[in-house]
Parts: sequence; C-alpha cells; structure tokens
Amino acid sequence: MLKRVLVFTYGVACYGVFFVTFLYAMGFVGNLVVPKSIDSPATIAFMPALAIDILLLGIFAVQHSVMARPWFKRWWTRIVPEAAERSTYVLFASLALIALFVYWQPLGGVVWELKHPAAVTLAYTVFGLGFGMVLAATFLINHFDLFGLRQVTLYLQGTPYTKLNFRTPFFYRYVRHPLYLGFMLGFWATPKMTAVHLLFAVMTTVYMLIAIQFEEKDLISELGENYVSYRRNVPMILPSVSGYRAPAAKPTTVTRIA
Repeated sequence: MLKRVLVFTYGVACYGVFFVTFLYAMGFVGNLVVPKSIDSPATIAFMPALAIDILLLGIFAVQHSVMARPWFKRWWTRIVPEAAERSTYVLFASLALIALFVYWQPLGGVVWELKHPAAVTLAYTVFGLGFGMVLAATFLINHFDLFGLRQVTLYLQGTPYTKLNFRTPFFYRYVRHPLYLGFMLGFWATPKMTAVHLLFAVMTTVYMLIAIQFEEKDLISELGENYVSYRRNVPMILPSVSGYRAPAAKPTTVTRIA
C-alpha cells in the first residue's frame, strides 16, 4: 500500500509541475506577466544566443519524441513502475521546458509589428484561442490520462489500467491534431514578431510536423484500419468543413491522440 501511495503522490506532484509550467509557457510565449519571456532584453552576443536557443529547443524535441515511443516505454517501465511512466514523461517534458525558460536567450530584431489596435487585439485573441484549444483538446480525449493522473489513481485503488477507446470528439472530427494546431496558433499569433520568436515558432512548427509522422505510425500499428480510415478522411492540421463519421468497426483502444 505504501508503494501505491508514493506512486500516487509522485503522479500528483508531476502534474503540479506540469500545470505551473504550462501556465508559465503561455506567459513566456505571449510576453505576459512572467518575469522572463521570449522577448526579454538580450544579454549576450547574437551567435552564442542563437546556438543556446537552438540547443534548448533540440533538447526538448528529443526528450518529447524519444520518451513517447513505444520501444522506449517498454524499456523505461523496467526501471519505473508502469503506473508512473506517463507521469515521469510529463515531469521530464516540464523540466525540459523549465530549462528552456531559464536559459533562453533573446536575440533582438523585429520581423513585423502590428500597430493598429484592432490588429493587436486580433493577434492576442488568436493567441488565447490557440492555447484554449490545447487545453480543451486534452479534456476531450481525457486530460487526466494524458498527464498521468488517471494511471496513478487507478494504481492507488488497485484497479488495472485500461486504455481509452478511440474516439473523435468535437475538434477531432475536423482535424486530427487539434493540440498541435492550438500550439501553432499560440506560437505564431503575436502582434510583434521578433527574430527569436520567429526562430521559436519555425522550429517548434517543424518539430510538430515531424513528430506527427512518428505518432501516426505508432497509431496505425496500434489501431489498424480504424486510424487509417480516420487519417484518410480528416486533415492533419488544417481543419475540414465537414466532420468525420467513423465507419462501423469493432471497438479499438488507444492511449491518446496528440
């Protein structure tokens, strides 16, 4: 019982770290409230700053992708309890983001800047809608499973973990990856696009487009024709006008769709 309590406490703590990190990320990207943001004053020369930022983004991309792959999970759960695997992934992703926030180096230089109040308001509105879509999409598929709380709660209760049914609620009927779409909107919608913000937006967008290919390969392996049909009929990032209707098929399960 003590082990179950410890795993549950660990999972809750990991979620807490994630939640604070997510809130800070919104302020960081939007240059809102937080003490250090993406466009804080530059403190070092351009080339060293650029190298540091690329390294930080690369570390996050590698961590996020490698730890999400099935082969890594099979190896990792030999070391950590299976119930804590997702929480550990969430913790490491949060730590990679925290490192990015701490060591990020602004570059200076403005690519574009919106002056008209209506345009500025529109940019911030799209920014807010993007991050709002991210949060809403997590609850549509199961927020607590996605961030490990469901796993550690079931473990505490002594109940075996069951994978989630493959579903396509709301956003997922029109676009396969609303989480990534939301992040892209949040990263690109800004009234003032600086050189370093553009670097951040370009690199994260390229990473997400590459990550989708690996994720969908795993989903096809796990779900088979159910996901192949979904993939064939629903756009990857740009939403469709008509919603997806799943064909009649035997129930299949999936841990998550990003």
